[in-house]
Amino acid sequence: MISPAEKTILVIDDDEDIALTLKANLALDGYAVLTAATGRLGIDLTRESRPDLILLDLNLPDLDGIAICEILRRKVDAPIIMLTARDTLSDKVLGLKSGADDYMVKPFEYLELSARITAMFNRFDRSMVREKEEIQDIIIDHKTRQIYIKNNPVSLTKTEFRLLELFAAHPDSPLDRAFIEKQIWGDSQLYTNSRALDVHIQRLRKKIEDRPDAPALILTIAGVGYRFNTKGDLP
Repeated sequence: MISPAEKTILVIDDDEDIALTLKANLALDGYAVLTAATGRLGIDLTRESRPDLILLDLNLPDLDGIAICEILRRKVDAPIIMLTARDTLSDKVLGLKSGADDYMVKPFEYLELSARITAMFNRFDRSMVREKEEIQDIIIDHKTRQIYIKNNPVSLTKTEFRLLELFAAHPDSPLDRAFIEKQIWGDSQLYTNSRALDVHIQRLRKKIEDRPDAPALILTIAGVGYRFNTKGDLP
């Protein structure tokens, strides 16, 4: 796994105090840090430096943060964590839909941000190390984000692919709903009392299971969550 010293984080925030504090703390954690006070400068630095992770404030003086996120997502695959004072549900949903991987509301504790950055890098590093893997009849190409079933390409949405990656990273282990939601959507509060996870699981089953009505791969664990069954055994 790549060490923090080999990773660069770009902070896009017009609040000088916040930017300097983040830069100092991230440097202490061993990261190389770039800062940008405007969205346009952030986009230019992203194009020139190809940072490994971006911390993006939504309230910038020149461009809307949502628009910036959409532009950045088209330029890089690096994870994007939004930092903002906007804390309504609609703002969070809009931020995640625009391409962000996680969302933190100001003010926040740096220790939590540091933990989320580490978790984000761990997730992306695992995908890079395992460029391809085969599970039963499924081939997962992490580099191209494409899957093949019995050598036939199958199209998955971004969320469906991330679900499959998460299951593949924890084969045959029961995963509780809260853990899955946290890994996929970052802020599980967005989906409290929601059936979003079940809907995505149902759609994924239809694409990868021989019999979605009697799944053999993604098993439901009553009262817990789901288990990705790679051994072919059924309860």
